[in-house]
Amino acid sequence: MRYDLVIFDNDGVLVDSEPISNRLLAGYLTELGHPTSYEDSIRDYMGAAMHRVHDLVLERTGQRLPDDFDDVFHGRVFAAFERDLRPMAGVDGVLEKLAADGVPYCVASSGSHERIRVGHRTTGLDRWFARDRVFSSQDVGRGKPAPDLFLHAAERMGVAPERCLVVEDSPLGVQAAVAAGMDVYGFTAMTPADRLCGAGATQLFSTMGELADLLV
Repeated sequence: MRYDLVIFDNDGVLVDSEPISNRLLAGYLTELGHPTSYEDSIRDYMGAAMHRVHDLVLERTGQRLPDDFDDVFHGRVFAAFERDLRPMAGVDGVLEKLAADGVPYCVASSGSHERIRVGHRTTGLDRWFARDRVFSSQDVGRGKPAPDLFLHAAERMGVAPERCLVVEDSPLGVQAAVAAGMDVYGFTAMTPADRLCGAGATQLFSTMGELADLLV
């Protein structure tokens, strides 16, 4: 394999959380008087840290979201995760392959550490990701599309950015990886291929089986 580190996004790549969280986000924003469809949420917020939600609502409406917005939203998301969250089909096979080949890997997510832990515990992926392999936008000043999170993960894992491969499913995440000087494979399960290509994806794949074949 030509990379020394594989960095996975979490939501929509390791765990099938994007339909759950975006449905709940759209509903909560609408409830607060900011009409948002599921498709709007996917387009505007998928792959982003929570500060993007606050920033866009303020920019578009001149109104600030409630101080407890994040806590209420995450409470709803975590409850739904406990009921409905599943790992992405085939992701265990990809992780098994990397482990067998001795290729280092980690996760770098726009979500909070708590969100990552809840998702991994619920799906059983926690057995693959010790704490020293988990990085969150909470660890850096700026979330995706800024490169900070991916650069932080590479530094902590001791690998130069140009030796890293990022696996992403959102244009914002792809942009962050490109800005970090890393190659990025775009997962088209929920995002149209042209949007990922337009953001700078090096390679596209539609299933985890395809990804496993690419990681040789």
